[in-house]
Parts: sequence; C-alpha cells; structure tokens
Amino acid sequence: MSDDGAGRERHGCRIDSVDVHAFDVPTDGPDGREQDGTLEWDSTTMVLVQVGAGGRTGLGYTYGDVSVASFVESKLAPLVRGQAVTAPAALWHRMGRQIRNAGRPGVGAMAVSAVDVALWDLKARLLGLPLIHVLPAYHDRVPVYGSGGFTNYPLDRLTDQLAGWVEQGIRRVKLKTSRHPEHDPQRLSAVRTAIGDEPELLTDANGALGRKQALYWARRFHDEWDVRWFEEPVSSDDLDGLRLLRERGPELLEIAAGEYAYTTRDFADLVEGPAVDCLQADVTRCGGITGVLEAAGLSAAHHLDLSAHCAPAVSAHAFCAVRRLRHLEYFHDHVRLEDLIFDGTLAPDGGALRPDTGRPGHGLEVKWPDAERYRVYGTRAA
Repeated sequence: MSDDGAGRERHGCRIDSVDVHAFDVPTDGPDGREQDGTLEWDSTTMVLVQVGAGGRTGLGYTYGDVSVASFVESKLAPLVRGQAVTAPAALWHRMGRQIRNAGRPGVGAMAVSAVDVALWDLKARLLGLPLIHVLPAYHDRVPVYGSGGFTNYPLDRLTDQLAGWVEQGIRRVKLKTSRHPEHDPQRLSAVRTAIGDEPELLTDANGALGRKQALYWARRFHDEWDVRWFEEPVSSDDLDGLRLLRERGPELLEIAAGEYAYTTRDFADLVEGPAVDCLQADVTRCGGITGVLEAAGLSAAHHLDLSAHCAPAVSAHAFCAVRRLRHLEYFHDHVRLEDLIFDGTLAPDGGALRPDTGRPGHGLEVKWPDAERYRVYGTRAA
C-alpha cells in the first residue's frame, strides 16, 4: 500500500460525488442486428457510474436499459454520497434495503451492481492497489471461453469467429442455438469442422425450448457434435425443467444457468436440488462484486463451479475471488464495446485473462472522446 493511499484510508474519506452516464453502441451483426434463441437487438447500452472521494474516482458499469441510469441517480446516488468508502459491502446492504419498494430484481439489481463495482474500484484506487489485491483472491487469472455465434450469422462468419478464438489459444467456444432448431445441425457441423475435435463446444438456447424438446436436442448435441455445455435449454425460471435436463440428459453434457439471477435467493433456488451442473453469475446484474462473493459462497457450499457471465473487463478481477471458479464468458458484444469505451481492457493470454496488477483498481479509464459519440444519458463534467 502506498503511503498516500494508506493516509486516505486512515482518515476515512467520504464519497463526495456520484456521476452517471449511459452509452448506446450499435452492434456489428448482419444488417446491424444480432439474434439468439429468444431475442433480437441492434445495440448494447452500458450504464456507467463514477464515484469520487479523496481525489480519486471509482468506475462501475452495467449492461441494461438507459432507465438504469435514472434509477441510480434517483435512488442510489443520494444514499451513497457522504458515506465512508471503506466498506462497499455495507453500502451494498443499505442500497438493497433502499430499493425494496422500487424493485430489487432487474433494473434495481443492475443499478446496485454498477455502484457496487465503482465502490470497490474506488477503495482499491485509494489504497493504491489493484482490485484483485483488495479482494479475497484465490486465483491470479480467469480462464475464458469465446462467445458469440449469433443465430443470424451466416455460416462463414459463424465459423470464422469461433475458429478465430481457437487460433488465439481459447480452447472453449460457444454459439447461440434453438431460434430455428432445424438449422442447428448444419451450424453445429460447420463449427465442429472449423474448430476440430479437441476444443470444447458450448451451446446456449437462451430459454427457447420446451422441456421435452430440450431433452431431445441435449442428446443430439452431445451424441453428434460432442457438446459439453447446454446453457438455459429452457427458461431459467423453469427450475423443474432445468432439473429434468440435468437428471435425464447425457452425463457429460452440463446444464448451466444463472445469468438472470439478481438476488441471493435467485442463486439459492438454482443450487438447491440442484437445478444446474454449473452456476453462472453476472457481476453487472447480481449486485456487483459483493453479489458475486455471495454467489461464490453458495456455489462452494453446494460443490458447484461458478462461471462468469460476460463483462470481461471487470469480471477478470471479480472472479479471481471465486474459489470454485470455472471460466469467464469472453462475449463478443461486450469485448467490442469495452474496447471502444475503455483504456485498460485485457486480452486473453494462453486462454485466460490475467488482471493487470500494475494499475490501481480494475485498471479501466474512460476514453471520453471516443465514448461521447455514443452518449444517451448524462453529461461529462468539464
């Protein structure tokens, strides 16, 4: 710890500013659109929160509707201003209580997530330490899998994208499935031919299938293309359906869900039974870094691995603190957007992201001139 950082921490400096921004970045999919099993979109919105204290600024973000930005301003910013920076988890608890009647799951949890990440980043920067050294880290890197393979990609783009990750040393890749199940055999065959037999192939239906339909495809995915991961074969709200797939599907095909878990209770529902073979958590949805730590405790207690959903720039630090870590989703849209908005993003090395311990906090800095063209909320301070 630097003497400067130690002095700020000892004197208990308090939060003096909370600034909220949102940036909407068009996708680069065919005709400007991307599809998965249940959704089509033409842009991705990042809501960014800056929290200031002691001459330093912490940065957090989430992916969601621009309404998350106004939620932060109206419900959370007044709560955290004037508070000490030393205990992000205590402020996380206070924020959860504050939004009880406004709505904790969904937009509320995303808003808390962005602020919580900013609070942890601020604390680390005041200490002059990388975030990984402030968290109870078990690892110094996080394995990744390449993720994209949208259902509206033509075959050449699909295979080029997934094979490209394999060529970079990423030995696990995932494609979206089940929007038009009758097209999936051709898509899966093309991908398996492009990447070869050894890389691990993952699929994600985004909850598009019914229970028996999902069971049918689970068996085909495994038997014909050696798929080892089937994410949200049915809706993550269908806990009985997930349990059915886990119990009756092929033994080597893991069922995964958790990206839409917003509260600790959501994670508890998934691990009880259990409903999944591998639990997922999204640091930008589940309550930020503090929420990830709670999910990590549940996964360890139930002997389940935890996989990071998206947001690789901050997940690389947060998930080093997960004992039962599986891997991190190196998601095409978020990788592209974070590279556009931030300096300090990480590139995979040997199939993993390693936090930069030479930069304080999570190491991200906003490239304001580049970001401004995408602004849809807030104003940049002079």
